[in-house]
Amino acid sequence: MKFKFLLFICVVLGVNFNAQNKMSLKKAQDVNVLDTLNYLKTFEAHKKEYVGKQFSYLLGKMTKIQPQTVWIIPNSLDSTIVQKSLFRFYDMNYPIMNETKMMITWEIALPYKTASFNNRRNKFYFSESEKRFYGNRIVKNILVYR
Repeated sequence: MKFKFLLFICVVLGVNFNAQNKMSLKKAQDVNVLDTLNYLKTFEAHKKEYVGKQFSYLLGKMTKIQPQTVWIIPNSLDSTIVQKSLFRFYDMNYPIMNETKMMITWEIALPYKTASFNNRRNKFYFSESEKRFYGNRIVKNILVYR
């Protein structure tokens, strides 16, 4: 009887400690998401510094985090051009609820075929070739959202 009681106490305490560890891990993950949002919102707040300049200038100022994937958004009126690109800051294979994204509107539209080819070739990852492709493009607007 004492053995069953001790076993019951150990199980209850073990579950309780485990639940606390999971709770603190979840809080730490939430803080990281909010930090990413706040960090990227500073670029949106100071967009006057980046609008009219090359995208490589904006990338150079991003010292804490870099885009991991890029997605093209075709123009709704002309599907042969891409007016906006969506940059995600988390790995594509690890989806995160309410992740922070940065949408860049380009001064001069990109050809859809070229942008689509780059996306498929690099499997949407923001690689060195993507940095070269987007780096000399001129930023028209910056929108950060979650």
